[in-house]
Amino acid sequence: MPQPTKPTQSARRFGRWLQRAIKPRNPYYDPQKPHHTPHGFRNNYPHGAPTGKDFLRWQWQRFRAGLPKPPAAPIMPIEPDLAYLHANREEASVTWIGHVTLLLQIGGLNVLTDPHFSNRASPFSFTGPPRHQPPGIALADLPPIDVVMLSHSHYDHLDRRSVRALYRQAGGPPLFLLPLGLGRWFSKNVTKGDWEHLRELDWWDTYDHRDVRFTFLPVQHWSSRTLWDRDTTLWGAWAAEHPSFRFFFSGDLGYSQDTLDIGERMGGFDLAAIGIGAYEPRWFMHNQHIHPEEAVRIHRELRARRSLGIHWGTFERLTDEPLDEPPQVLAAARAAAGISEEEFFVVRHGETYRPADILEQQPLEASASES
Repeated sequence: MPQPTKPTQSARRFGRWLQRAIKPRNPYYDPQKPHHTPHGFRNNYPHGAPTGKDFLRWQWQRFRAGLPKPPAAPIMPIEPDLAYLHANREEASVTWIGHVTLLLQIGGLNVLTDPHFSNRASPFSFTGPPRHQPPGIALADLPPIDVVMLSHSHYDHLDRRSVRALYRQAGGPPLFLLPLGLGRWFSKNVTKGDWEHLRELDWWDTYDHRDVRFTFLPVQHWSSRTLWDRDTTLWGAWAAEHPSFRFFFSGDLGYSQDTLDIGERMGGFDLAAIGIGAYEPRWFMHNQHIHPEEAVRIHRELRARRSLGIHWGTFERLTDEPLDEPPQVLAAARAAAGISEEEFFVVRHGETYRPADILEQQPLEASASES
């Protein structure tokens, strides 16, 4: 029986070239950082990830079961208080635009999180999860945006049309705070080579803009915009700290020890915006999106005075639960944990929360990022 031949030197070189072409080396690789890899990034506390086979199994199961079911009742928005939002440069406020897009007003800055104003969370205009609720504030009605915080590269968080429009806003571009590695995509697709308004951050890096300190924080998730770039750019949560107000934005996350680490290291937050939706089926979603019960646990681990539930009620067919289910499940989880609705709540699309009452309490101690 003929013996299998060994690959030639040319074949080995071609194999190495093909590997680099599909997943190039990580130019930010630092072997002293455990979450860095030669070709990208990884979680601090890895606990598996679904495979392509798992995805196909999920799609077949949801097709056979007719999921997701429609909402049992309309999800009613509220008319935004545009006059207040355009005039406000003093008070802290948070307005839910939809999904994970928030208008944060802090320290005189207008900050947007993961801005998404398009009709689909998809690379295509004709297919992909459609919008169920219009943005709580139209893109054209926003006050001038000073800072944009991006959590990661997934299409329901990073929308090219929206960030391009913000880059071209009247008065000049905002500052884009980006996960490490995402600047190259922005330079190519948004700013056309202009890096002046882009800042990339690694986990626990900080950036000061006027009187606000921004810190990029580790959470359990992943990144990808194509079939070939998985985990080549970083992902994470954000903290925005001002002497009068401290805010946490979760982005996307599965449950891990990261949030306990954040609470211990940062010392707590006045308000945390935490995802409560896109959690079914649990066998597929558990390591990338949290359940409301986990959101309540994270609220406590972050040492948040108040928390706002986000990541629900906006895009259809992202996951299997009905769009209006997450607040109901959150209410049950709150009750089981002995937490009041005032402490962990949801708002309607377009609604503004003004945390004046909690800011009258004893200020939180300075975090490690401020020391």
